[in-house]
Amino acid sequence: MITYVVLINWTEIGVKNVRDSPARLDAARKLLGEMGGSFKDVYLTMGEYDMVVIAEASDDAVMARFALKLAVQGNVRTKTMKAFPEAAYREIIASLG
Repeated sequence: MITYVVLINWTEIGVKNVRDSPARLDAARKLLGEMGGSFKDVYLTMGEYDMVVIAEASDDAVMARFALKLAVQGNVRTKTMKAFPEAAYREIIASLG
């Protein structure tokens, strides 16, 4: 499984209906689960982003579809980053020669 860091901001609609956010989070978790992925951690954050999710999926296409399915609902906008675990980081750096 590939790890992703998903940075989330509520849209105006999402903020207006923020009380529904926990139910939307549950629905998003279920959706990614049905796509073969999972949420590992969820954080409400202060600053530039409203939430941060650490998620796993089998490949980039699954995560792209997931992000698009969230986007069309209109409550959030996301920025998704592929994350390399420490072992992969060390391997990548070692391969530089």
